[in-house]
Amino acid sequence: MTTWTDHTADRPISLTAPSGIDRAAHHRLDEAWLAAAWSHPSTRCFVVSGGQALIDETPDGRTELVMTPSFEAPLTEAHRYFLGTDADGVSYFALQKDALPGRMDQSARPAGLREAGLLLSPRDAGLMVHAVALENWQRLHRFCSRCGERTVIAAAGHIRRCPACGAEHYPRTDPAVIMAVTDDDDRILLGRQVHWPEGRFSTLAGFVEPGESIEQSVRREVFEEVGITIGEVQYIASQPWPFPSSLMLGFLAHAVTTDIDVDGDEIHEARWFSREELRSAFETGEVLPPYGISIAARLIELWYGKPLPTRSV
Repeated sequence: MTTWTDHTADRPISLTAPSGIDRAAHHRLDEAWLAAAWSHPSTRCFVVSGGQALIDETPDGRTELVMTPSFEAPLTEAHRYFLGTDADGVSYFALQKDALPGRMDQSARPAGLREAGLLLSPRDAGLMVHAVALENWQRLHRFCSRCGERTVIAAAGHIRRCPACGAEHYPRTDPAVIMAVTDDDDRILLGRQVHWPEGRFSTLAGFVEPGESIEQSVRREVFEEVGITIGEVQYIASQPWPFPSSLMLGFLAHAVTTDIDVDGDEIHEARWFSREELRSAFETGEVLPPYGISIAARLIELWYGKPLPTRSV
């Protein structure tokens, strides 16, 4: 039976730390309240485009979203999304545009969530992940799935309504499972996807299918990808993953069998690692760790017992 000690519990998973933002969903249908909030001098907004926003470094070394007062914002009516309010009553909006605005001081730069999520404060990261998820959904769901008519935006960006048949469409989130698989010898199973560079290994993952529980999905995905049967499944944590619209559900899973048979379609290579083997592989560069923003790194750390080692210089 796998045992583990979480020595990293005080380090939040990227994009999941409390943001201090109340999404205030009860205001989304109140057009008078939204108009007043937008015109308030304390309101702040930022532009999102193609999954990116502008970020900038402050003199004291922090990284922040580039936000402006609403009265300085680029013009847009339809694609203005209310994200919530903070404890001081400041309202936040995201503006979806075809391109990010330029900056006269030239110090700001565009960044996606994979980079910005590691740099921004919990507040800014929470605002950006909300905005990027809405933008992705808005761009991909402009027409009614019932009748094909073009839909219109409502609820401050959180609903699309069909003027022809009256259907309402809501932002979709696709549940996906991601799991650290361990065996009776307390080894961890890591795999390399077919499109990943040589040496890049991480935990296995896959989407939940219709009519399937998340525990069933864990067992099915592991068996399909590497031919290993899973017994006990333990839920750990979740992580929003708007690339474009997923929610990652993290698990520890115990393997009943250990013989690896990769599918060759999604997984090119899979290996069992002891802690010493993984430490050595990381330090020599034989194995590249998962990307830091992903919950995968935390799942591996839960088994490893401390922050993952880095390559020796």
